[in-house]
Amino acid sequence: MNFTDELKFDEKGLIPAVVQDYAGGRVLMVAYMNKEAAQATLQSGKATFYSRSRQKLWVKGETSGNFLHVREILCDCDADCLLLRVVPDGPACHTGNTSCFFRRLEDQILKPIATTHMPDAGILNDVYKVVENRRDNPKEGSYTNYLFDKGIDKILKKVGEETAEVIIGAKNADKGEIQYEVADLMYHLTVMLCERGLSWQDIYGELADRYK
Repeated sequence: MNFTDELKFDEKGLIPAVVQDYAGGRVLMVAYMNKEAAQATLQSGKATFYSRSRQKLWVKGETSGNFLHVREILCDCDADCLLLRVVPDGPACHTGNTSCFFRRLEDQILKPIATTHMPDAGILNDVYKVVENRRDNPKEGSYTNYLFDKGIDKILKKVGEETAEVIIGAKNADKGEIQYEVADLMYHLTVMLCERGLSWQDIYGELADRYK
């Protein structure tokens, strides 16, 4: 029996799907699925929904590149609602916010949550896309292309050097220095991952599996 046969779709053949960040637990968005969307999600591993306004399937991220990589699908006790636990490529909301739930009711007024626009792990995905673009479309004078041209040994040397700089910064107990050096390290790790055919999604998935 296909798992969709156990679900209770409404009179329009739809079921609500709540999307949750696999690692952090934050609710990112709510959409609808029909049987075809649910099966497409299982096959591709990318969250696929049914658009009620356009009346067709849509893969979240097909336009923005902010795909939702599904790690786990749960069903509620009545089998009439799904919970998708995902690793997002970037902001889930079309507004650019991490979550569609970026407003909170205060004194009868909906107000943006102050931390909504704070940078989060999505910035690593953005940096990765730039690094990947440099790899595929070399730009003269680009430091990233310099690293790719020099090869993996040079990249790993820089990773080692930046790791040492992080250690020194931590020993000095200088928050500004630590912040700066960790950012340098993350950039060089991004180049290394790209060179080796991995992405931050692979690392997020590994961490999420360990967290689970």
